Amino acid sequence: MGFSEEFELLLRARYPLIYIPTREEERVEAAIAHSAKQQGNRAVYIWDFVDGYQGNLNDAGFGKRNPLQALELVEKLPANASAIFILRDFYRFLEDVAISRKLRNLARLLKAQPKNLVLLAAQLAIPDDLTEALTVLEFPLPTAAEIQIEIERLLTSLGQSLQGKGLDDLVRSCQGLSMERIRRVLARAIATHSELRPQDVDLILEEKRQTIRQTQILDFYPATEEISDIGGLDNLKDWLLRRGGAFAERARQYGLPYPRGLLLVGIQGTGKSLTAKAIAHHWHLPLLRLDVGRLFAGLVGESESRTRQMIQLAEALAPCILWIDEIDKAFSGLDSKGDAGTTSRVFGTFITWLSEKTSPVFVVATANNIQALPPEMLRKGRFDEIFFVGLPTTEERQAIFAVHLSRLRSHNLAGYDLERLAYETPDFSGAEIEQTIVEAMHLGFSQNRDFTTDDILEAASQIVPLARTAQEQVEFLQNWAAAGKARLASRHSSLSLRIQRQLQQPDNPL
Repeated sequence: MGFSEEFELLLRARYPLIYIPTREEERVEAAIAHSAKQQGNRAVYIWDFVDGYQGNLNDAGFGKRNPLQALELVEKLPANASAIFILRDFYRFLEDVAISRKLRNLARLLKAQPKNLVLLAAQLAIPDDLTEALTVLEFPLPTAAEIQIEIERLLTSLGQSLQGKGLDDLVRSCQGLSMERIRRVLARAIATHSELRPQDVDLILEEKRQTIRQTQILDFYPATEEISDIGGLDNLKDWLLRRGGAFAERARQYGLPYPRGLLLVGIQGTGKSLTAKAIAHHWHLPLLRLDVGRLFAGLVGESESRTRQMIQLAEALAPCILWIDEIDKAFSGLDSKGDAGTTSRVFGTFITWLSEKTSPVFVVATANNIQALPPEMLRKGRFDEIFFVGLPTTEERQAIFAVHLSRLRSHNLAGYDLERLAYETPDFSGAEIEQTIVEAMHLGFSQNRDFTTDDILEAASQIVPLARTAQEQVEFLQNWAAAGKARLASRHSSLSLRIQRQLQQPDNPL
């Protein structure tokens, strides 16, 4: 059910107080005016704090700088007069005891009258004493169809025609922006070269990055890494490559649902975050990074509002990759957090969305500490698969050395003994291998020469890998994966060989 249908249903059901959190005042007011016309041509009164009531000559300026007086106009109209009152920014006055009391009185009165109060707000902030009286109605961002109509209107005004892939690319790139921002960035494109062109996608994406930065919830993350930049992890790579075309229309015609997501669990520095970036680049999808800590705010209800805003924005930008790094730190110890249940409510909203979402938002979550994750997160249906990313094998370490050295010294890759480097760095993670090469580069640079295999080995001898400093945690993760709790990302890891040996035993615990 769309916004207009749901809003008109609330009008017919005589819901007295409707709260619409949106930053698109102009667009939502146009939608309300259209619904008012559909519902017997109801009168629409619009109030704001600076100018009072507008549009009606008899009441122009009434309630100016007086929100309580603005509510009194509702009672002045005849009881049988059908009307909708739009109150802009009224959420700022809800903490006032007189305003709160007046709204609850009106809620009783209007149950028997064809009048409705609509509170427009930039954010969801409802005091506890008004939660029963107010009904929250979400106003979604423009759909692809609405965006296409707007672009075609502009093209017509320019006497220009744009069809096929060029038009589709423009529409898709605009998804996730408000209509006002879409009009603004398209006007900028027209002012630049007097027409709309398919190349304007880059300009729109820059506007989108600006919008996402302003939300302070999601980051538009550049993804330049490729699948080939990941050393090893063959099982994970094969799984990803098989799903590369799952977002195409051909997959919908085949009957395939959109891929839901992936949970990568494992030891720090083994390439989990790199994988998220490589997925976005390989699938040619925008990468959004969520810092879960940004969802939590000080005001009551604001954390839940930010969570809904994050979901709405991600779905509007779909198809996309939503990357949640170190999700275990965000939702660890839910029961012990003394925040009046805010974390639990945010977590509940998030995992419900994970289970029920039908939009092409592919969620890639990474976690280092599986013990800190709530059991609900690991239940089937939240993610398509849970992969364990362990320490690289000798062959994988050789591949990781080759990836880094080919990027830094592609002209002299043959001058490095990759087999020896891999053999001499047992228990090193990918991140530790990269740091080893950086240390070797510092050593060579300080002596005005290029770094060598011996420099890398010298640097490696000075580094104590995490597998030794956090041995108990690493062993716990390996035992957890060996028990069949997750799929192994590497095909020929020591852990997979260990599982095979256990399966061959007559009384194996698996």
